[in-house]
Amino acid sequence: MNVWAVYFSATGTTKRIVTAIAQTLCRRAGVPCREFDFTLPAARNGWPEFAPGDLVVFGVPVYAGRVPNVLLKYLGTAMGNGAFAVPVVLYGNRNFDDALIELRDILADHGFLPFAAAAFVGEHAFSYELAKGRPDERDLRRAEEFAERIFKSRTGKCATVDVPGTPRPYRGYYMPHDGAGNPIDIRKIKPLTSERCDACGECVGVCPVGGISRENVRECTGICIKCGACVKGCHRHAKYFEDEGYLCHLRQLEREFGERREPELFL
Repeated sequence: MNVWAVYFSATGTTKRIVTAIAQTLCRRAGVPCREFDFTLPAARNGWPEFAPGDLVVFGVPVYAGRVPNVLLKYLGTAMGNGAFAVPVVLYGNRNFDDALIELRDILADHGFLPFAAAAFVGEHAFSYELAKGRPDERDLRRAEEFAERIFKSRTGKCATVDVPGTPRPYRGYYMPHDGAGNPIDIRKIKPLTSERCDACGECVGVCPVGGISRENVRECTGICIKCGACVKGCHRHAKYFEDEGYLCHLRQLEREFGERREPELFL
């Protein structure tokens, strides 16, 4: 049996949970952990060759309550070939809405056998305060305990795991609202760059959609998915957002969803 850690993780939070689960499984099974990180555009040109009997811990973040739509076309090219799968989503302490059921269905539709699943919490991509520092040690212990439960099951059950969410058609993407109930649309806003920028190009290298110009790192020439990679990855803290709708949404999230939420595990 090969054990895989497969993930999209712009700020590293999804990676931490997926690898914690996969590495625990590998230790118990006495096999090396295979890893496939498809965060950056260059990686999304194909997939590893999964085989029957393989166990794939497969993680993505939750964007607006769903699997990131920028990934859907690529995910549709995956081939599970009968490999067992553990879909994992990571959200910023608001809600994972239909993301987990959507990821489960994508994997099942493409030849994987999703028999277990989980939703974990990580520091929100917009905020340094919402779910600050998560996944933390408590979360990682839960991830390891979950892996132990998976290992003890020996993937003997082939039934598709039951998870919360709306069966297809899924709910629409989460839309924030201002104090007057008007929708806030932040899809087209892009990060700005302060004078602290030293043009090192670090932001170019971490952008998962290749949206920042190599010639002028102050320019976002492509789309922006608000993943937080350039903002949280800049060693000089030079990237930021100032759009009022974005900031209103951020304040709302921090005000309404500050209470700690715990991982939800399904097996």
